[in-house]
Amino acid sequence: MENQTSFQPLPFEPIFVGFTGRIGAGKTSASRYLASRYGLAYIRYSEVLQEWALPSPSNKQQLQEVGWKVMGGGMQLELNARLISRIDRCRSTVVDGLRHPLDFESLSSGFSPRFFLIFIDSAEISRFARLRTRFENLSNLRDADAQQVEAYIDKLEPVSSLTLHNDGSLQDLYDKLDRWLETLQQGGAQ
Repeated sequence: MENQTSFQPLPFEPIFVGFTGRIGAGKTSASRYLASRYGLAYIRYSEVLQEWALPSPSNKQQLQEVGWKVMGGGMQLELNARLISRIDRCRSTVVDGLRHPLDFESLSSGFSPRFFLIFIDSAEISRFARLRTRFENLSNLRDADAQQVEAYIDKLEPVSSLTLHNDGSLQDLYDKLDRWLETLQQGGAQ
């Protein structure tokens, strides 16, 4: 577990990494790991959405509803513009929670060729095990997955730079991220 605590700044020009995947797949864990281990700035779509469109405290279900109003109401580009305006182009940044192809297009066009999308795939039972405190039963997780705002997530996997399968431990996920960054550092495309 040494790599969880020792900080290692990235030795190359800034990169911009986005994470996508289903609820409970490990997006936030992966994003926070890159931020703490390698010093990437951390930004989360849901925080930008909440500050912009839902300024009072909310729960995840309310945030999903507001997210769909933004997405379904043609305001996804505005959300992306607000998120991108917060990113320092001189500092590597991790973006947590892409949910729509417009998110990918906005970040890719804004930060290409240094933008990398990582799709985290995880079996439903693994995701449910991680979210037992949030979801009373598997049916509740399925209901959350079926929300309209979650409908486009699978369309992001084909455009991702990398798909990580996350059905093991957090350390397994961290090790996969470390290996990917090592490959990137050595000049690998992904």
